[in-house]
Amino acid sequence: MKPLTLEQAAEFLHLHPVTVRDKARAGELPAAKIGKRWLFLQVDLEEWLRSQYQPRALQGEVTQGRVTKCHSTSAKTHRCGGSSSVSTEDEYRKALGLSTERPLRSTTTGARRNCGNSPASA
Repeated sequence: MKPLTLEQAAEFLHLHPVTVRDKARAGELPAAKIGKRWLFLQVDLEEWLRSQYQPRALQGEVTQGRVTKCHSTSAKTHRCGGSSSVSTEDEYRKALGLSTERPLRSTTTGARRNCGNSPASA
């Protein structure tokens, strides 16, 4: 495993050497500065490059562990996404034999308080 120079790392990543140096200096790119030279390991650069990939799940809707494309005819009015997976809480409830139906929640935050506007009782 031979270390790469700054120029070799830049060529491998298809980036400008100044960009690679700046990223290494900022700690964004795995590198070691030995004396006045930056050195890189190709294995580390490959791992860093893979970490930059977009997750495929963001490109479509996830259904039962598979990615499906959005079939909307109007992308402006319809968006794919959201979770269709069962929550961990539901899985625990099912395993324990408890009801998985959730109670309806009130949309208010509490009972209304009377601010003295009611008629006084005699």
